[in-house]
Amino acid sequence: MIAKTFHISNYKELNYALPTDSLLNPEKVYLGLTSPRCKDYELYVKEGDTVKVGQVVAKKSCGFFDLPVHATVSGTVSETIKKWSGMGVQDTFLEIINDFNETLDDSIVTRSDESLDALTKEELIGIVKDRAIIGLGGSAFPTYIKLETKETIEHVVINAAECEPYLSSDYRAIKDFTREIVLGLKYVMKMVGANQGHIAVKKTKDVLIETLNEEMTRHNEVMDVKLLQDFYPQGWENATFKNALGIKVPIGELPMKYGILGINVSTASAIYKALKHNLPITERYVTMNGDALSFPQNLRVKVGTNVQELIAKSDGFKVESDRIELISGGPMMGRSIPTDDLVVTPTTTSILAFNVNDYVEEPCVRCGSCVLSCPAELQPVQIMNAVKKKDMDSLKAFNPKNCIECGLCSYVCTSKIDVTDWVKKGKAMVK
Repeated sequence: MIAKTFHISNYKELNYALPTDSLLNPEKVYLGLTSPRCKDYELYVKEGDTVKVGQVVAKKSCGFFDLPVHATVSGTVSETIKKWSGMGVQDTFLEIINDFNETLDDSIVTRSDESLDALTKEELIGIVKDRAIIGLGGSAFPTYIKLETKETIEHVVINAAECEPYLSSDYRAIKDFTREIVLGLKYVMKMVGANQGHIAVKKTKDVLIETLNEEMTRHNEVMDVKLLQDFYPQGWENATFKNALGIKVPIGELPMKYGILGINVSTASAIYKALKHNLPITERYVTMNGDALSFPQNLRVKVGTNVQELIAKSDGFKVESDRIELISGGPMMGRSIPTDDLVVTPTTTSILAFNVNDYVEEPCVRCGSCVLSCPAELQPVQIMNAVKKKDMDSLKAFNPKNCIECGLCSYVCTSKIDVTDWVKKGKAMVK
């Protein structure tokens, strides 16, 4: 067998170059029952029960809201088990043994366009809630809560910036599910009574811009494509709204107060699939990338798949695993994970594997690079010093709570100080 190889020096080109494969037949899936936000759960099935795709198998209790848990494959219920998630913590999961039949639950039904258009705002939001659609950009916040806003919404913005290096899962989703995303935008506009809908994408993504514009011409809705500059962190929603609409949302305030509702591009697709087919989130694209991975690619996978299967599908690692840094999410805002035995959850956008580079942290030289680079206009080094001194008065004055954890201050630091980590500690201290 000839080994696969993949070489590319300019990672901005990955959006165009990465191939796509499918991994939709794992032997087992693991359905999340707990998370940092959701501490309790109620099981509706027991070991040995047979389940179908889309069947509700549990309910997660998450403080002021509950979320149903749906099976992503058909098969047999096994056990509850502790496993790592992309959040960098061990959670409780329900193991399902796949029977490879993909038997659909009776609740999975396709609605005609006419019946879908006849549904009221309340009925549409009810479907989104029942199918447990959440923010797939990383927040995992229930979408129905955003859709129930009492604020007057003028603009719905689909965020398709995908600004982190190495990631192209949203890019692939837009190319493959253009119609679903545009129609998802249409129905979100209906649910919140918005006058205008926008899909915000970087102006360098010519293929996506052409594809989206062509699809929008098929509809009579007031929708358009907003072109964004190609920089990091353009995907930060405040930057997206400012550059797409000219509306500045102050840090710490909800965009809905300013007439804007933002939705991730993959969430828009999931909303449409829930409305059209009554489908919960059973699949997603995951970017597999990094210089320690043998064959970088995008994979369309079942939610609940073990990441070890994704790594094997990508021909494994190039070097010994004890010299690899594994990251769930992007290289700037993702989380370092101590094991490859973790689970793909609905918000897993990517798994990155990098060769470990040893470095020595040096004293701060007060160059000001972190201050000049901060999109939230903070003073990261001053926050770091206040944390070290445990000076709460100074710490509060520097507003670490406004940090968006983009990682730029660590990236630009000439002394190789993990400034972002210090600011995170400051946020926790003032919280």
